[in-house]
Amino acid sequence: MHLAIFSGSVFGTADEVADMAAERCRAAGLQVTRLKPVTVDALLAADADALLACCSTTGMGELPASIQDFYYELQSRFPLLTEKPFGVIALGDSGYGDTFCQGGEQLRELLLEVQARELLPMLRLDASETVTPEEDAKPWLDEFVAALKG
Repeated sequence: MHLAIFSGSVFGTADEVADMAAERCRAAGLQVTRLKPVTVDALLAADADALLACCSTTGMGELPASIQDFYYELQSRFPLLTEKPFGVIALGDSGYGDTFCQGGEQLRELLLEVQARELLPMLRLDASETVTPEEDAKPWLDEFVAALKG
């Protein structure tokens, strides 16, 4: 099973979660390609069996600048990822109310539009509740890997 992992981060936390996820998934026996920075061409060239996105939220619920070009290119080129399993780890702060984890939600919705298949419900990590998102993501990641292998 080949997994491509990409991230969009404002201050680096989502990148750190993605890096930890890559290490953990490799340790679980998956082949992992960490796309950093991510482009649509790099994603398609990786030819992965599954995808994992880690994304924070900025401003009023926007995607981080580091992933905006990828998002808009994926939206305009619209390569079908039919039934390709994916997962999203979203980082945000529930203190922002309606825009909590909106960056991850936008990526999730776009992956569904290009016909990828959500393997597990999106993980929402709340900065107002944790200072260790890398640790908090591990149980979800283990479930994600088990579902990929299942």
